[in-house]
Amino acid sequence: MAERMLKFVGTPQAMPQKRPAAARRHDFQEIYSEFARDKAAEQAARCSQCGVPFCQVHCPLHNNIPDWLKLTAEGRVDEAYELSSATNNFPEICGRICPQDRLCEGNCVIEKGFESVTIGAVEKYITDTAWERGWVKPIVPRRERPESVGIVGAGPAGLAAAEQLRRKGYQVAIYDRYDRVGGLLIYGIPNFKLEKEIVQRREKLLRDSKVTFQLNCEVGRDVTMAELRERHDAVLIATGVYKARDIAAPGVGLPGIAPALDYLTASNRAGLGETVREIESGMLDAKGKNVVVIGGGDTAMDCVRTAVRQGAKSVKCLYRRDRANMPGSQREVKHAEEEGVEFVWLSAPQAFLGKKAAKGQQVSHVRTVRIHLGMPDATGRQTPQEIPDSHVNIEADLVLKALGFDPEDLPAMLAAPELGVTGWGTVQIDWKSMMTNLDGVFAAGDIVRGASLVVWAVRDGRDAAERIHGYLTAKAAAALPVAAE
Repeated sequence: MAERMLKFVGTPQAMPQKRPAAARRHDFQEIYSEFARDKAAEQAARCSQCGVPFCQVHCPLHNNIPDWLKLTAEGRVDEAYELSSATNNFPEICGRICPQDRLCEGNCVIEKGFESVTIGAVEKYITDTAWERGWVKPIVPRRERPESVGIVGAGPAGLAAAEQLRRKGYQVAIYDRYDRVGGLLIYGIPNFKLEKEIVQRREKLLRDSKVTFQLNCEVGRDVTMAELRERHDAVLIATGVYKARDIAAPGVGLPGIAPALDYLTASNRAGLGETVREIESGMLDAKGKNVVVIGGGDTAMDCVRTAVRQGAKSVKCLYRRDRANMPGSQREVKHAEEEGVEFVWLSAPQAFLGKKAAKGQQVSHVRTVRIHLGMPDATGRQTPQEIPDSHVNIEADLVLKALGFDPEDLPAMLAAPELGVTGWGTVQIDWKSMMTNLDGVFAAGDIVRGASLVVWAVRDGRDAAERIHGYLTAKAAAALPVAAE
C-alpha cells in the first residue's frame, strides 16, 4: 500500500478539467469533464490513509472514503463502487452537488499545505464508471415481503428510503404531486451542476426494481392520509420544504421580483423541453436584464449562474455578511465569479423601487444599506448591523429572493389535522423511532430537520427505512400465534 498511497507530498491536487468560463456561460452543460482512469487513480493515491479519517467523520453518510480511495488507486474500481454504494444511494449525485469544501474535503487532514484529496470528483468517477460498465443492477430482494410502505415525496429522502426498503423486500409505492421524480434534484438544481439524465436513470432503476410511482398525485387532494394508512402497513412523509421565505420591505410586491425556486423551476422545465409561459413572456427570463439575487446560500449560487447562462446584462448577488460567513459553497462562489457574477458583500435590501412599464409598474432598483458585522449572537455568528446613511440604489430589472425555505402547513396540506408539528412547522417525530404521533406514520428529510443538504436527506431516508423495517418486523412478530406449552 505504501507504494500506491501517500502520494500527496509529490503529487499536486488536480480536479477534472474545467471548461473555460467564456464557453460554459453560454450553455447548461456540466462544467467539469470526467476523470480519466489513470488520473482518478493518481488523485485517489494522494490519500494519506490516516488513522482517524475526518473526511468520513464529517460526511453525514459516514462513507468509507479512505477505503474506496485505496481501491480506486489500485485500479479495483468495481470493488470501490460496491463499497461506495453500500453507504450512499446516490454517490454520483453527491459527488456532483455536495459542498465537499465544507464536508469531507474541508476536513481532509492533508488539506493544509498540500490541498485536500479531490474526494467528490473520485466519487463521481467511480459510480459513473459503474453505470457505463453495467455494474448498477435493479434490486432483486432475497425474498418478497407482503407488507407495503407508502412514501409521500419523490425527493432524495423518499427515493433513498424506497431503495433501502425494496432491498429488504417490501412493496413500495411513492406518491408525488409533481409530474417528474426527483423533487429539487430535477426542478431546483440546474443542469450545469446535475444533468437531469443522472436523476432519470435512478428513477428507471427504481422502476425496474418494482418500486411504483403515483405522480401528479397530491396527498390531501387526490388521496387522503387516512386512505394511505389504510392502503399501506407504514407511511413515510418525505415532502421536503418548499415555502420560500420573504422580505418585509416596501415594494416587495412589485412585478419583476420572484422567489428563487420559481425561477429555477421555470428554467429547469424549459431545459427539459417544456414550453414555460413565464420564460416565453420574459417574466422569469434574465436575458438582457440587470439581475439582482438576494441571499448567500447554494440556491442563490444556482440563480446567479443560471442568469448568466440566460444572457443577463449584469448579475449581482447581495449578501448581508462577508465572504467568510457565507453559508454557500466557496467553490460555487469561485465558479460564479469566473462566469462574471459580481458579489456585493455586507449589503442588505431595504426597499424596492419601481418604474412605469408597458403593463404598469415594474421593479427598477434595489435600495440597499451597508452592513457592519457586530458582536456574535447566541449561535456564534456576528450580528449584521446597518450603517447609517450608507444607502445605495442598485439597478435591477429582475430580483430573485433566495432566502431559504420553510415548511408549508403540512397538516392542512395533507388533510391530516391530527398530525403533530413543531413550533417551526416541521413534522414532530420521536427521534429514536422517527415515528410521528400517528401510529405507523414516519417522517424524514427536510420536513423534519428543516431545509438542508441533499446528503442529509439521503441519510435521513436511509435511517427512516431502518426504523420502518424494525416497526414492521416487530408488528409481524406480535401477530404470530403463541406456541402452546
